[in-house]
Amino acid sequence: MKHDYDSGAYWKETIKLLRNVLILWFLVSFGAGILFAEFLNQFHLGGYPLGFWFAHQGSMYIFVIQIFYYAWRMNKLDIKFDVHEG
Repeated sequence: MKHDYDSGAYWKETIKLLRNVLILWFLVSFGAGILFAEFLNQFHLGGYPLGFWFAHQGSMYIFVIQIFYYAWRMNKLDIKFDVHEG
């Protein structure tokens, strides 16, 4: 079945969104938890050094938020390009 949308534009926006989500994922997991941990540890959140907090639980919160953000943005893209379900 042929769609009436520009598949190149759709995939360009999809890849851009995925790239941005993966960059944030890398910065939070590897960056905040490992690379910038010493710098972040000078700040505290909930009584714990911020680098430690990101490495042990903060990154999980960010990842869950990313899942919902990605699903929301992909739904908007699907509607924009008229490839959504229903």
